[in-house]
Amino acid sequence: MHDDLIARAKAWLAEDPDADTREELARLIDAEDVKELAARFAGTLQFGTAGLRGELGAGPLRMNRAVVIRAAAGLAAYLREQGHTDGLVVIGYDARHKSADFARDTAAVMTGAGLRAAVLPRPLPTPVLAFAVRHLGAVAGVEVTASHNPPRDNGYKVYLGDGSQIVPPADAEIAAEIEAIRSLHDVPRPESGWETLDDGVLDAYLARTDAVLSPGSPRTARTVYTAMHGVGRDVLLAAFARAGFPAPELVAEQADPDPDFPTVAFPNPEEPGAMDLAFARARATEPDLVIANDPDADRCAVAVRDGADWRMLRGDEVGALLAAHLVDRGVTGTFAESIVSSSLLGRIAEKAGLPYEETLTGFKWIARVEGLRYGYEEALGYCVDPEGVRDKDGITAALLITELASRLKEEGRTLLDLLDDLAVAHGLHATDQLSVRVEDLSLIADAMRRLREQPPTQLAGLPITRSEDLTRGTDRLPPTDGLRYTLDGARVVVRPSGTEPKLKCYLEVVVPVAAHTDLPAARTRAADLLTAIKRDLATAAGI
Repeated sequence: MHDDLIARAKAWLAEDPDADTREELARLIDAEDVKELAARFAGTLQFGTAGLRGELGAGPLRMNRAVVIRAAAGLAAYLREQGHTDGLVVIGYDARHKSADFARDTAAVMTGAGLRAAVLPRPLPTPVLAFAVRHLGAVAGVEVTASHNPPRDNGYKVYLGDGSQIVPPADAEIAAEIEAIRSLHDVPRPESGWETLDDGVLDAYLARTDAVLSPGSPRTARTVYTAMHGVGRDVLLAAFARAGFPAPELVAEQADPDPDFPTVAFPNPEEPGAMDLAFARARATEPDLVIANDPDADRCAVAVRDGADWRMLRGDEVGALLAAHLVDRGVTGTFAESIVSSSLLGRIAEKAGLPYEETLTGFKWIARVEGLRYGYEEALGYCVDPEGVRDKDGITAALLITELASRLKEEGRTLLDLLDDLAVAHGLHATDQLSVRVEDLSLIADAMRRLREQPPTQLAGLPITRSEDLTRGTDRLPPTDGLRYTLDGARVVVRPSGTEPKLKCYLEVVVPVAAHTDLPAARTRAADLLTAIKRDLATAAGI
């Protein structure tokens, strides 16, 4: 085992094109650090519907240039197999460590495979790449990003020609092509031959951002904005200036791209503490709302003044607010969300007489809904311009929520007032999450197995009226690893995260509300139920 491990590491080292990872791996080989080598060579980073995502470092179980070149070569082989022998592949990247290298390697591999490659001019938001795929008529797009993962990670996201992310069976077919690559020496990587795009694509994207707003709508709401050390700032500021909103107050400490994300433990607006600097800025400047993007700016977080201080709205709350705003504007088309998002969207669509669809988790599914007009997911992802960007877009979502806040401001109201109205109209839909991060992935499998073998019959004293194992699929959904429990007045979905070592449980309770005066009691009841469901579910899952 020991000799075999060292031999495999040496073979990898001989092919590794990156001086940094070569040096790292050589050190481990010289030290005969079997434990660390085993951690990197116990398998390969699996290419799935989220593409690739993992920790930076040497070896097949890490993100590095050798792994990316193989992924790009597999994607190129797949595209050629599909008949796209000279199609265009457009490549974007964020400001993380190695992102620019991975983008350049991808362009070289595509060019070497006879495809045409075009790289965005600098680190830009993921939605700009998703837009570019459709705008340029590309056969595929690649975005190098790990979104809101920790600084040590990077990732590789693949879009096909319709501008949405890959879904099965494309992921398995690309993975098979990657697997078939014997040696990196077999992958041609010319030094040039691809195009570096100018700002034309970005200008076209910005021109479309205007289309999400109503002509002549109020544009008075004042915002504090944080880019969370990512790539959103310049594009968001340009979009806000075009729209005629007041210039956002920046959280200066987080405004510049920085791959080390020095002010946050995790660069995700949902994580505890991530919004502290933004809230401090808001206390100093008294804006109407706070807006945050995650590092690749495909997500949008919104915070509002609630009593004496500021609080983040849940993704489900923003999802409902944007839906209500679009309904109010008279839009037509299908509203869609994933199964882990609040059922309130379905109620809003039904009352407005609009079609509604529920999909598996992830924008790769939401974006594929026929006739989609608006889609959202509870993890702060909103698609408000599906014709332009078939993915979540934190820039256009920020514009739309600021337009809504402006309209309410003119009426002397706030986003919280509108949420109250929605609760009275449709019932108070309160959501929460039980999320467990693990070092050992087997703990997630154990919890799922335990719930399957000994399913709970009630949670928080509410009987479970329907228990579904989603690995079997349903009449509306393809199979996925998840469990869904329907209770009397509540719903729970349990699933392993597709992008992080987490078990995620999504909870929703619905409490009827007769009048605005009943809201405080309904909120107390909802909070108590959510707490009890969390407790009972954790016990049932053994977590």
